[in-house]
Amino acid sequence: MQLITSMRSALTAGVAAAVLLTGTGGAVAAPAALSAQATAPSAEATAPAAATTRSAHSAYGRLGPLAGLSAERLATGDLVAAAKWGTGGPIDDPAREQEVLDAVADQARRLGADPAATVRIFRDQIEASKVVQRGLHRRWHADPAQAPTTRPDLDEVRKEINRINGELVRAIARSPHARSAPYCAPLLTVAAARVRHERHLDGLHRVALARSLRSVCDGA
Repeated sequence: MQLITSMRSALTAGVAAAVLLTGTGGAVAAPAALSAQATAPSAEATAPAAATTRSAHSAYGRLGPLAGLSAERLATGDLVAAAKWGTGGPIDDPAREQEVLDAVADQARRLGADPAATVRIFRDQIEASKVVQRGLHRRWHADPAQAPTTRPDLDEVRKEINRINGELVRAIARSPHARSAPYCAPLLTVAAARVRHERHLDGLHRVALARSLRSVCDGA
């Protein structure tokens, strides 16, 4: 039994490595350890590995949009931070947060998705946005020259957030199998790395992106 479990673990790692090498357009390299596990599979493992690799590629295609939309939502955190800057208003807004959670749960139910999983993921999205907002406010306090000189209309910003929320709920609804797959975590790591690379995220937004994706994989 222990041998079978070890073989399954090695297969999962090998599949993730294969997706890293072929599914990212070369933006992110596979870790050497995973690449080593992916080489020279046994004859008995070849057929299952091929099927699992196809499944992993499909899963990566579902997880990529979740990472991309999460980064897009985080970008609105910059605008929210600027809208609140200098107003004395708090970063935390429990009423607004509950409004968002109720809305995404309702949309998930209408799409036939799991509302509890959707709410769990969105709680992380909200906390990640607050990571950005707090981080920017600290930065602007420390160096007022970096602070925004204009204040965005928060109502307009929230319209954009609501648009992204809708897309993100649909992406969650399309990805239940990918999010429950045993290789979800490594594939999501690759997707996030690609987003960081493509969007040139700074340290603050990298940390926030990781926070936003914490509950994407079931059992994470």
